[in-house]
Amino acid sequence: MGNIGLSGIVKILEEAGELKRVKNFVDPELEITEITDRFSKQKGGGKAILFENTGTDFPVLINALGSEKRIAMAFGRNSVYGLEKEIQSLFAVLLQPKDNLWDKLKLLPKLKEVSEWMPRKLNRKGKCQEVKMENPDLSKLPVLKCWPADGGPFITFPGVHTVDPETGAPNVGMYRMQVFDKNLTGMHWHKHKTGASHFEKYKKLGLKMPVSVSLGGDLAYTYAATAPMPENMDEYLLAGFLRKKPVKLVKCLTNDLFVPEDSDFVIEGYVDPAEDLIWEGPFGDHTGFYSLADWYPKFHVTCITHRKDAIYPATIVGIPPMEDAYIGLATERIFLTPIRMSMIPELKDMTLPVAGVAHNFTVVKIEKSYPGQAIKVMNSLWGAGQMMFNKVLIVTDSDVNIHEPAELVKAFVKNFDPGYSMHFSKGPLDVLDHSSQKFAFGSKLGIDLTEPFTEEISDEKGKDMPVEEIDLEKLNSIPEISGTNYLRPGFSLPVLLLSVKKDENFRKQKLISQLLEIDGLAKFKVLLFCNEGADLNDLFTIMWLLGGNLEPDRDVSVFNTKDGVPVVFVDATFKTSEHDNFKRDWPNVVTMDDGTIAAIDKKWSGLGLGEFIESPSLKFKNLVKGEGAVREG
Repeated sequence: MGNIGLSGIVKILEEAGELKRVKNFVDPELEITEITDRFSKQKGGGKAILFENTGTDFPVLINALGSEKRIAMAFGRNSVYGLEKEIQSLFAVLLQPKDNLWDKLKLLPKLKEVSEWMPRKLNRKGKCQEVKMENPDLSKLPVLKCWPADGGPFITFPGVHTVDPETGAPNVGMYRMQVFDKNLTGMHWHKHKTGASHFEKYKKLGLKMPVSVSLGGDLAYTYAATAPMPENMDEYLLAGFLRKKPVKLVKCLTNDLFVPEDSDFVIEGYVDPAEDLIWEGPFGDHTGFYSLADWYPKFHVTCITHRKDAIYPATIVGIPPMEDAYIGLATERIFLTPIRMSMIPELKDMTLPVAGVAHNFTVVKIEKSYPGQAIKVMNSLWGAGQMMFNKVLIVTDSDVNIHEPAELVKAFVKNFDPGYSMHFSKGPLDVLDHSSQKFAFGSKLGIDLTEPFTEEISDEKGKDMPVEEIDLEKLNSIPEISGTNYLRPGFSLPVLLLSVKKDENFRKQKLISQLLEIDGLAKFKVLLFCNEGADLNDLFTIMWLLGGNLEPDRDVSVFNTKDGVPVVFVDATFKTSEHDNFKRDWPNVVTMDDGTIAAIDKKWSGLGLGEFIESPSLKFKNLVKGEGAVREG
């Protein structure tokens, strides 16, 4: 979209029919979130929204990358699905064997093209430095407080610039920043992130760490800050590839870092590793649950500059789908080819289902040629960069369209067997995962849905046999069960969904024992428990809850029915100390408070937003217990 800043991007989005303007005042505290949430959960992601009256001098642009069309526009493409072909073509040239001088010479034009994408440092000031605040004051920016139990307002779309003090290699990451004062924020970089690695190096050296934060500018910068780039590889090289031109960088005014010259805002400062950490959070996170408060470094602001026509960029995260789903789609397409060509040649396609919030579910298909190959792929992917955070990995044969749920169901029905399809492992988990017994470490589940070779089939595999219909009367007589969804008729899926009451009398083992005595239970391959209040007819929500609440080696068990047929029991309920001996705090589901919902309902017709959209939060209120970030009971 060029070096035009967000004001130019707004014009492009508006001309394409992808933007709504809101001229009346909308409060950055909760109200902007509530309106945006209603749009981002519409089919296709809704529209980008420009809030022109925020109570500050700056408008807010939000949901700008929140559709497949808009993220493709940000990259100057018609579709994100063409990106993998571009990358495949590039890798094919760069990685093919060079047998002679002529082959090597043919490579030169491609190397020249790559070199033209490299970021370039300018010896002048940039558009981002047109205005310098006399006294840096973050309260002058329309920073959002996103959700009711958030610890405060958060900068949610920053490009956080750091350099490795040993190698000088730059990094740009996206780490939320809670605003504590006019010139103080938190710096929420997780232990696995490059920013945290740089921090530890400065700490060992006894040095203050320069940090600069860019906001806005070309949307390719924003995407690049989120991308799972390899260590010590410049994110702005990726942005240059996406834009087909280099990112131009200018030196900051109060430190030696470089930032994109056409950014809308630049917040300069430092982190002092010798300082005490600050209690940061909670925050309504992309998992759909609150991430709970913890200790993180302080970021001290030394300077704020901005364009004359600056627009403040923001995003919100919470229960999917939201804007980050489309950012994830781009990542899925961009990084498929490097993974395949560098380490897993049998990999044919990969998808990160939106309900899996990036790390809970991954589905891949492979060209299978030997027994155990699916397990080999699982282990390879769990060792590949940010794929180490994946919790459930499903592998299918190459003839399955993994983007089509009906084909995944067919593969499951045909090839899933409790005796040999499930493979458990352990490893790092995302810091935001709340379900594991231990912080940022837990179990993983690989599900092999490929056609089994003879060597892979369990010796105990039983013969297919007709099974009578389940005794629904006996099933419904179990007092702990409050609802059922029998998926076979509508989906041909041998899965039984049950909502259960986890009251003081609930004991999971007792419930399983009762279920195993029911006639016809062997008709199902999987029984899945959810909390009372979950809508068992909403399979997207059930999948989201499953991914969020699952610790595979604790919550997935195989038992034999009274007919001797193995059935998988999966516990997707919220865990408690009373019922599950769970020792960590369990976070609440992220929903908006009733007062804000009512306020937006009332003012909707005067905001020019079109047809009324009901608050998505209403659907999830039954899953919330208590008013804070921590679930009560």
